[in-house]
Amino acid sequence: METTALFKHNYNSAAQVVINQGGTSSGKTYAIEQVLFTLAVSQKLIITVVGQDIPNLKSGAMRDADEISKSSPVFIRMLKKFNISDRVYEFHNGSIIEFKSYANAQDAKAGKRDYLFVNEANGISWDIYLELSLRTRKRIFIDYNPNSGFWAHERLIGQPEVELIISDHRHNPFAGDGIRKKVESLKDEDYELWKVYARGLTGRITGLVFTNWSICEQIPEDAKLLAAGLDFGFTNDETGCLLVYKQNGELWVDELIYQTELTNADISKKLKRAGLNKSTTIIADSAEPKSIEELKRLGWNISGAKKGADSVNHSIDILKRYHINITRSSVNLRKELDKYKWKTDKSGNTLNQPIDACNHLIDPLRYVALNLLKTTKLKATTTRLPYREQRLSRSLMDEMIG
Repeated sequence: METTALFKHNYNSAAQVVINQGGTSSGKTYAIEQVLFTLAVSQKLIITVVGQDIPNLKSGAMRDADEISKSSPVFIRMLKKFNISDRVYEFHNGSIIEFKSYANAQDAKAGKRDYLFVNEANGISWDIYLELSLRTRKRIFIDYNPNSGFWAHERLIGQPEVELIISDHRHNPFAGDGIRKKVESLKDEDYELWKVYARGLTGRITGLVFTNWSICEQIPEDAKLLAAGLDFGFTNDETGCLLVYKQNGELWVDELIYQTELTNADISKKLKRAGLNKSTTIIADSAEPKSIEELKRLGWNISGAKKGADSVNHSIDILKRYHINITRSSVNLRKELDKYKWKTDKSGNTLNQPIDACNHLIDPLRYVALNLLKTTKLKATTTRLPYREQRLSRSLMDEMIG
């Protein structure tokens, strides 16, 4: 099994609570789950992995777990089965690794465990964490991107028996050069984003472009489908596609595709598998006329977005007229909305221009707005949130790779 410095630090920790604060692509979730599988095959244990919701777990921690379960002859030999419906790995020695989410603190009171892993902990309330921690016998692992301070900073870091490990993409030898370049380029766009995602340091991400959205469970049956939005990517950028509906003056959005290295033929197949009808209107990035033409020849009803001067801000202004409902399963879109913010100048003043990053699903949403929603311009506004600087206690710089 190939491991990183993060695996060693987490596996050898003697703390009751091991906090992994890290930037994107640091490999923290993968390393923690490697530790959990290693523990599970060594003795009979109950291990619980907790996420904000099941879609988040499926797109991250569960996907990593599937890869890890097949990465070692020992894991393959010791694994009895994976119960898909219950999301439980069962081992021949009696160990289990279960993946769960909890609606509230009362719900979290059910069950006890030996080890607990709280994945993307800043999406989980303190009350839920507290109930889970009280029912964990041995050790707790926590990970998150430090967009801003939350209960881990306020209640745990600096306490006895709590270890903080800070990591970033440089600690992960398996991160590709394209990912590294993309993350480091944030420094030229926004220092706070760079600090959080490139260095794993607690930031103060303010000035988010969109705050007019909330999570919904599903698209209403009587909602009218406006169109699909499509943004092309390949090696380092994801191809993003979503469906946009309208009902009672609100927008309803459901993510369909978010994946790198898709050819146009691959996109066509993905759209078919997602159940999209070829007569459905698709509005795509007009900067890719060749891709649009290829998909059109494959039978899709696709056209380019009507871009013009200041079309980015114009489409944002349009979208701000509506409350936007995002399905819970649209995990990547929700993550983009939590990162997509206005640029700032060297003095920290907000500029009326969004950062060109974290937008592979937001862009196709804008394309639909440009073509099909009202185009009366409004003035974009931003909100600044209070922030208290956090002191961080430990780094892995002695383990630096590259």
